[in-house]
Amino acid sequence: MPTTAAPNKRGRPGYDQQSVLLIAVDVFNRHGYDATSMGILAENLGISKSAIYHHVPSKGDLLRLALDHALGGLESILEQTGAQSGAADARLEFVLRQTVAVLVERLPFVTLLLRLRGNTDIERDALERRRAFDHEVAALISAARDEGSLRQDIDPRTVTRLLFGTINSIVEWYKPGGSLTPEKLADDVITIAFDGLHAQH
Repeated sequence: MPTTAAPNKRGRPGYDQQSVLLIAVDVFNRHGYDATSMGILAENLGISKSAIYHHVPSKGDLLRLALDHALGGLESILEQTGAQSGAADARLEFVLRQTVAVLVERLPFVTLLLRLRGNTDIERDALERRRAFDHEVAALISAARDEGSLRQDIDPRTVTRLLFGTINSIVEWYKPGGSLTPEKLADDVITIAFDGLHAQH
């Protein structure tokens, strides 16, 4: 008679793949992926290296899972109705607002994504997916410009880079749980992106 797998994993009680992944992402962000060994991960987890292998086959698999979580959140934005129908400027605003929401919700994972150097196939694949997402947003900016809802005197490529630079910088300074809520943060990004800093009269 075959035995069923025990619900408890080997190693410290309470660990599952997701909790291992959360700690691994934190360690990758602090030390850098390349500089993080399985020994360092095991030390931070308080379990043996062999116990980590019970959850994932390799350090690369942890990286792939983490990047899939970040990129999956971004890519799913483009599949939503708000990104696919309506005027281009409304779709652009929706995508930017949702991008801020995903960034805040998955902050450590997106931080890891933004710090990739492209040293491994996993990293290069993730960077290619990220470029594809950026390209879709750039196309929305160009469409909104062509529709006349965005100013014509600034190159769309410059707009794209400035918008991404602003949104990506959030990972460096935003602290979840503070007085600035994710919703207010998104409102502020949208206001600066579309209305600038001139006071309304």
